[in-house]
Amino acid sequence: MGSATDQPVDAMEKVLGELPVPWFVTVADVKLALRALLVHRAEEWPAGPLCRSDRTPYPCLLHRWGRRVLRSRGLPDDVLDELAERGGLLVGVPDGRP
Repeated sequence: MGSATDQPVDAMEKVLGELPVPWFVTVADVKLALRALLVHRAEEWPAGPLCRSDRTPYPCLLHRWGRRVLRSRGLPDDVLDELAERGGLLVGVPDGRP
């Protein structure tokens, strides 16, 4: 069962649906998901929170996809929230290099 942040929020997404999570998540997928989480984070506007990248209602399609991918690798929502709030200050997050 998904959370409220997994639900489509604009008409286009309701028609097209969600982006699928890869059945086998690689290190490259995790890096891309982290980037989606950070680039497509919330920005406050008078009408409410919008994606700072594409100005659609937050959380946008790519932010939700990034969360689902990272959750599939065992990262809990509180860690993902903290990463999104820090906005790219990924101190202590491994990059997959030896």
